[in-house]
Amino acid sequence: MSPWKTLSRTPVLVRGRYLTVEDHRIQLPDGRVIDDWPWLAMPDYVNVIAETAAGRFILFRQTKYAVGASETLAPIGGYCEPEELPEATARRELLEESGYEAAEWISLGSYVADGNRGGGRAHLFLARGARQTSSPRSDDLEAQRLVTMTRAELRHALSRGEFRVLPWAACVALALLALEANTTR
Repeated sequence: MSPWKTLSRTPVLVRGRYLTVEDHRIQLPDGRVIDDWPWLAMPDYVNVIAETAAGRFILFRQTKYAVGASETLAPIGGYCEPEELPEATARRELLEESGYEAAEWISLGSYVADGNRGGGRAHLFLARGARQTSSPRSDDLEAQRLVTMTRAELRHALSRGEFRVLPWAACVALALLALEANTTR
């Protein structure tokens, strides 16, 4: 299969570094051209499932504007700075948001948020052997509190739908799969 070709990009709305809406002119593999394919240009971001040396997982219980009135569980996460590599972002966010640093970093993959419209790329990580080295210095706008869970509690929270943002639920599920694969070797 051949990929689609981007022939041009026209910004329609620019809202700082976090959101640009564009119209793309694209060519399909059969030669047809679509003149106004909507595209969301957003920065890449990371989500981190961090496990302490004692086997507890560091998470947030928080509110999030898009989730509405419901409280949600959330992993550590944040946007990549320009030119910053995803693992460096993950390490920085873990330290800033929780005060933890981790000895082992496992990439769980990089995923496009919306296969048709963009919306940024999620880089997901499992951090193991985390230990607290400082106090959190988060500048997040949401109300949040740090919590820890056992692996069984994490699995149960995932199955109950307590991670109300899809990339967060995917990150937890991929981390649990990675841990399961690691323990069955």
